[in-house]
Amino acid sequence: MKQPRLNMYTVNMKYIRDLSRVDSHVFSVSPQTGKSTRPFLGIIVICNDKQYCVPLSSPKPKHSSMKNDIDFSKVFDSDNKLIGVLNFNNMIPVSDSVLMRMDLKIHPHDSASIKRYKNLLIDQLTFCQKNQDAIVRKANKLYNQIAQNKANGLLKRRCCKFLELEKVLSKSNYSAD
Repeated sequence: MKQPRLNMYTVNMKYIRDLSRVDSHVFSVSPQTGKSTRPFLGIIVICNDKQYCVPLSSPKPKHSSMKNDIDFSKVFDSDNKLIGVLNFNNMIPVSDSVLMRMDLKIHPHDSASIKRYKNLLIDQLTFCQKNQDAIVRKANKLYNQIAQNKANGLLKRRCCKFLELEKVLSKSNYSAD
């Protein structure tokens, strides 16, 4: 499978809930936790011939002191301002059937807040596209360490169980294969 140019996608909420039943590291989109309006948003990378969605998150105060690592990367705008983070440790397997490409085009009817949000996403995507090769390498390195059981205990505890999540995808009606 060839790595396409990075784009922003949301992931089907029902699929996310099914994954979170198997692995608590999957970002919640549950109404019970007040996260039902937060989409699972990310970029798609190819790991071991499978599509994986690397989630993008808003920066939190703790992120300013964190260093980029095998399972985490900061996302900066053109002014070198921290505008997001990539959580490789929480990437999930996906198929086309659970993905919806984000419409980042600014429309005349968009509210001011929607326009700001789309501009932020455009800035995040621009960073990801400029750094695509490094992002794809990092995702594959982490995937291989976890899948081949070569990661240290701390890293394993922070990461999703990629192979178990792949089973959920292949056993479900979500798989497009």
